[in-house]
Amino acid sequence: MRKPLLAVFALLLSFSMLTACGTKNQSNTDSAKGSDSTSGTVAKAEGSKDKDKDSKELTIYTALEDDQMETYLATYKAQHPDVKLNFVRDSTGVITAKLLAEKDNPQADLVWGLAATSLLVLDQNGMLEGYSPKGVDRIQADFKDKNAPEHWVGIDAWETAFVVNTKEMEKRKLAIPKSYADLIKPEYKGLITMPNPSSSGTGFLTVSGLVQLMGKDKSWDYMNKLNDNIAMYVHSGSKPAKMAGTGEYPIGISFGYRGIEEAKKGSPVVTVFPAEGSGWDLEANALMKKSDVKPEAKEFLDWAISDDVMKEYNKNYAILAVKSDTTTIPEGYEKDPVKQLIKNDLGQAAKDRNSILSEWTKRYDSKSEPKS
Repeated sequence: MRKPLLAVFALLLSFSMLTACGTKNQSNTDSAKGSDSTSGTVAKAEGSKDKDKDSKELTIYTALEDDQMETYLATYKAQHPDVKLNFVRDSTGVITAKLLAEKDNPQADLVWGLAATSLLVLDQNGMLEGYSPKGVDRIQADFKDKNAPEHWVGIDAWETAFVVNTKEMEKRKLAIPKSYADLIKPEYKGLITMPNPSSSGTGFLTVSGLVQLMGKDKSWDYMNKLNDNIAMYVHSGSKPAKMAGTGEYPIGISFGYRGIEEAKKGSPVVTVFPAEGSGWDLEANALMKKSDVKPEAKEFLDWAISDDVMKEYNKNYAILAVKSDTTTIPEGYEKDPVKQLIKNDLGQAAKDRNSILSEWTKRYDSKSEPKS
């Protein structure tokens, strides 16, 4: 990643695209240490419309990974110990659906770490308030909205990867799949899990990525063949990696970070980025349009792109929204992670989201695990 990301993304993205436009737990996190939690309880967001707009309390919707949030929040809590944070955390599709359902009575003050394609859908519905966080000039042009003030601002990118249990492959005398083409080989029948794109951002970026990579007709033909090898579609982008780690299903279509983390924990897995290129999306932030926009919400968004937390994002993700000579490539990623990404029009992906999900559901949802 020595070459500037902006120059590389100019090749990957259509600069007009953005103008056109994982685990299933919810959590309630308080900024006072004694009541902090990033899993287990549901934030009581409903009814928050009547809260005093001057109260130092925020309701934040997020799809960030549970095991990332506490580390990310350390510097915020040190700087704002008097602000209570109530988190509603779930997979991307669930959070997106919840926000859309609350369009006429928004409960969230802001969104932190949701897919940019989801935020584009919210923006198309007039749900986002323009705000330029402090330091937004540091954010590369392809990582933020083209409006001024910005309606959303990205923080990092995540991408499709295969997480493969090497011991199970050896036991079955099977080669580790290296490409999308490999995944449809008959020897992998019943060994693969994948996130449902209606509930998982990783699932959607994978399916949308296939559509953009192969074209509409060829991609659905491919997914028909892939479906023959799928054992089950799950409702989390992380779960296929975890199931691969235990060997329950040895091949999980997931995302890079989660596969790399499984290996760090000692699971016998390898993370494979598909040879054809990975579908991808941006984790991004936005201010919700409400009658009582709180100054603390804007301050949180300022912090969410600050240097302090960018350093923490970089411990998990190789591609950041801020171009910096100090950006590192975490172990397990490709040496040039930007080159791994397919050419991807996020604006088009957001525009096509409903039709893609409708078609996918009609074809393949019968293999999805029950929703809990």
